[in-house]
Parts: sequence; structure tokens; C-alpha cells
Amino acid sequence: MTGQLDDGSPTPGTHAAEHLSPAFPGRAPWGTAGSLRAWQQEALERYFETEPRDFLASATPGAGKTTFALRLAAELRGRRTVSQIIVVAPTEHLKEQWAAAAARVGIRLNPQYSNADGQSYGRHFHGVVVTYAQVAMKPIQHRLLTDREPTLVIMDEVHHGGDALSWGDAIREAYSTATRRLSLTGTPFRSDDAEIPFTLYQPQSDGTRVSITDYDYGYGRALADGVVRPVVFMVYAGKMQWRTSAGEVMEARLGEGNTKDITSQAWRTALDPAGEWVSQVLRAADVRLTETRLQVPDAGGLVIATDHASARAYAQILKSITGEDVALILSDDDTASAKIDEFSEGESRWMVAVRMVSEGVDVPRLMVGVYATSSATPLFFAQAIGRFVRSRRRGEVASVFVPNVPTLMQLSAELEKERSHVLDMVAKGDTWDLEASMLDAANQEDRASDELTNEFVYEALSSDAHFDRALFDGAEFGGYAEVGSEEELDFLGLPGLLDVHEVQALLQQRQARQAKRSANRQGIVEHAPEKAEAPQALHRTLGEQRKLLNSLVGLYAKTTGEQHGQIHNELRRICGGPLVASASVTQLQARIDVLRKRLRR
Repeated sequence: MTGQLDDGSPTPGTHAAEHLSPAFPGRAPWGTAGSLRAWQQEALERYFETEPRDFLASATPGAGKTTFALRLAAELRGRRTVSQIIVVAPTEHLKEQWAAAAARVGIRLNPQYSNADGQSYGRHFHGVVVTYAQVAMKPIQHRLLTDREPTLVIMDEVHHGGDALSWGDAIREAYSTATRRLSLTGTPFRSDDAEIPFTLYQPQSDGTRVSITDYDYGYGRALADGVVRPVVFMVYAGKMQWRTSAGEVMEARLGEGNTKDITSQAWRTALDPAGEWVSQVLRAADVRLTETRLQVPDAGGLVIATDHASARAYAQILKSITGEDVALILSDDDTASAKIDEFSEGESRWMVAVRMVSEGVDVPRLMVGVYATSSATPLFFAQAIGRFVRSRRRGEVASVFVPNVPTLMQLSAELEKERSHVLDMVAKGDTWDLEASMLDAANQEDRASDELTNEFVYEALSSDAHFDRALFDGAEFGGYAEVGSEEELDFLGLPGLLDVHEVQALLQQRQARQAKRSANRQGIVEHAPEKAEAPQALHRTLGEQRKLLNSLVGLYAKTTGEQHGQIHNELRRICGGPLVASASVTQLQARIDVLRKRLRR
């Protein structure tokens, strides 16, 4: 049935979910509640089965949480259950987006309301949009605002309600008397014991408590439904060289089985704007963007940087590559929101940002990304990749370029994994269990670069990049390829429009073609390798390299009569680098090569 709201706008009717295709409509306009996808209708029906006071809906970025929320708000207003709507958003930028979306369905929200306005926000509005920080400053005032009339509170990305110790208490105090509360999230987990406000936690047999979601629509289901884009991760490795504070020159390849410290320093060296790795990866990403724009002319790219200095440098590199201006989005720029809107509505190629383009920011034309940040938390990664999955039509494929770092590889492979917030985690012996380790610092301010700065004072000396492989749906495709080679271009040249099933088939074809070329160059005809061969050191772990080196040292000692320590010192003098215990796979390989040559004499 249809009726009218207080302001005369039509009340949206209801439709049975079974009459809708999974991806219906192809892509509802941002915040348009007049047409629903099947999951949104299903979630509405779930809600109205019991009409609970609290309802937590988790849906992958790009699935349409805002459309669902506004449809529910319109239904509750139409039924006279509530008359006032309050939306709590993570950022100032999102306040404007929520107000604009609500206006399109006849709900007028004031995004300019401030704590200085007291109980007045304008008689012609149906409610307000505020931020979590704003509520935390004056929770009593927001409670009085809520108590004025029957109110629906929509808490967008509700896990932010515990970002500061006092925030959770403030949110509960402000909205404990609300008639209805709808909590939305795309990443319903945190790493700490700060409870997500108004969320139910169920006790587990191991003593923990796990958050309960009333309705969940994960990335895996959304991808199968054609609601979001498939994401192909373009993985790049390379050789890094840097000088430590002790004056030792270190060398390592991204993706080798190095220690955590060496991996962190190699990763940081790769992200150094003065090195070749970033320039080569940005050039490759721009090639991918050009290929994508052949079928999607307005497709855009986003580089996610660690800090402002790096972001400015990356923007300059991209400008030199493309000859076009690059949208630079910095957190201390008062015009950042306007720049995001301008980029979203335009057709320019690249945007570089530091954290500003995160959860909830809707730039649907972003189809190519470069993950050039040192943050490796599951929450930040999920939010970052969420910027590229928002589909406008079936067949759009997103490509995200990432450094070959073990943590990022794990997160890329587990993109479809559904997580809940776990409380009361306890240490087991000297180690935390796996999930606690994975979610360490997941919802804290990104401090990765600061930690590296404090722990390592170093000088980046050189870096280079090579295509390592493509990751899609947890599977690997392709292998080692020089930047600019035909093998790399096979993967960069994927069409911008592909069905999700076509993506995997085409990746397999490109992998076979790459391997065949590699075999032909090596003179191998009968049995071509499944993948192109990578440098030898990449095939061994750090432990295997040490064991092999020590074996060769022992053999050489028997031949020459020298002491093991003398041989190791001589190898360090010739090849450089630290003691065996601190050396990288690449440095150990260099010593192995020297010993092998001597033993062949």
C-alpha cells in the first residue's frame, strides 16, 4: 500500500523479495529509496517481522546501506512510529551526503546543525545529521534533542561509536531513550574491548563475547549477486636497498620470507617517493586505467598514501606521467570535501588521498587503486578496498595495485571473510589466538608509519618493481614479469567490463600465455611451466636460505680448513650486509652464489 508522509511526499510501497533479482536495480542512485535491491527488501522484511528497538545491519561497502536506511526511515515515518530522524555519521563530509540523499526521498535533514544551536534546528527540517565527535562533546544536549518527539536514530558505521574511551558512553547517554535505533556498518568489528553501542554480544564457550548482527550482506554474496565489482589485486614485488642507523646496507625483495623488521623496512623503502618502485607501479596503474577507460570512459583512479608529504610527491609523479592535474585530498585541507565531490562528478584520471577517502565516501567511478600506504590493519584495508567495489552497472572490474607484503596478501585473499567484534580476548600462553592477532589495532588511528619511524632510522637507497602475480577470489594467476614487458601488459590490458566468471577464465588464459612465452625464451618446448619463473631467491624462505648457506660454509670449511666464522666474515666483507641472523633472503643468496662459484673451482 502507498500513502503520504507528513510533508505530502509518497510513502514507498512494499514488494516481495522473491519477485526481485538479486541485483535489482542495476544500481540504485545514492540514497534513492524508491527502488530496492533484493537484499534491501529482505532486510526490511526481517526488520518488520518484529520491529525491534535496535537493529544492526551489516552490508559490504557499495551494497546500498544508505538506501536501505532511508527506506526504513520513510516507512517508520509513514506509519507514524517516529516523526524525527537523527543520523550520526563518522565525518563532516558524510553529513552533507546523508542530507542530500535524504532530501531525494522527502526527508529534510539539517547537516549544518551544531552544538551551539541547542534544541533548535529549523521547523522545516525533519531532523539533523551530526558526527560521533559532535555527540561526544555534549551528550546531554543530544539526549534532550532526541526526547523532543518519537525519534529514529541511524548510526552510520556504528563501530566508530567506540573510537575514544568516552564516545561509547556518550552515544548511549544521548540515544538511550530513542524510539528506534538502526545501526549500520560495513566492517562490524574492532580490535579492542570498546563495545559498539547498542550492539548485542553473545557469550561463547571460550569466555569471549561475539557481536550479533541482525542482518548481514557480505562481499561474497554481493559479488555473486552482481551488486558489487570483482576486485583483481595486481601484486608488485621488487628489490629494495637501504642503509640502517648502524650504517649497514640492507637489501631485500618484497615477498621473500624475511623477518618482520626487514619486511617493514623493505616495504617502507618501496613506498619512498624518490625510489623507482612507486614510479613504476604508478605508471603501470595508469596503463591499467587507460585500458579500463576504453570501455568505461569516466573511470578514475585513487592512490592511498601514508602521509601528506608522500601524497604530494605521488601527485607530482602522476602529473608527470599523465600530463594532467591530480586531485590531492589532504585531511588538513578545508576544501577536501569539495574536491572529492568535484572529482566524483568529473572525468579526470587520478586522485591521491590520505585517509580522507575512506568509508562512506561515494565515488562510484573509482575503478583502479594503488595501495601506497603502510597501514596493514584489517579494518583500514577493508575500508580502502571498499572505495573500488561500488558498481554502477554489471561487468565493471576493479583493479587494486598492492606491494607484495605477507599481511596484505592475507587480507587480499580473505576479502570475502565475514568478521564479528570479539570482546574479552584472553592471552593463551605467550601468544594471542589467531583472530586477535589479525585484528590487532584494527580500529585505532593508523600509526604504522610512526612506529616505523621510531623503530628504524634509515636512508632509502634504491628500489625497483616487477609484476609478481594477480590475485582474484583467493587464487593466484601469472608470475614474475618485468615492468613494461608483454607478460605484464597481458594483465594490465584486461578489459574494463567483464562478468565475474569471465574474470577468472581470462586470468587463466593470460597466465598460460605468459608461461608459454617464458618457456619459449628458455628453450623449453615440451613442458611449459604453469607460471613464469621468478628470481631464484624468491623460492626459498629465510630459514631455508640460512640452512643452505651454513651447509655450504661447512663444506667449504672442510675443503680449505678455515673456521666457519672466518668464512662468514669473509662473505660479509665481499657481499656486504649484517650477520646471518639479520640478513635478508637476497643478501644470503649473494653469499650462497659466492660459495658455489668457489666450490666449482
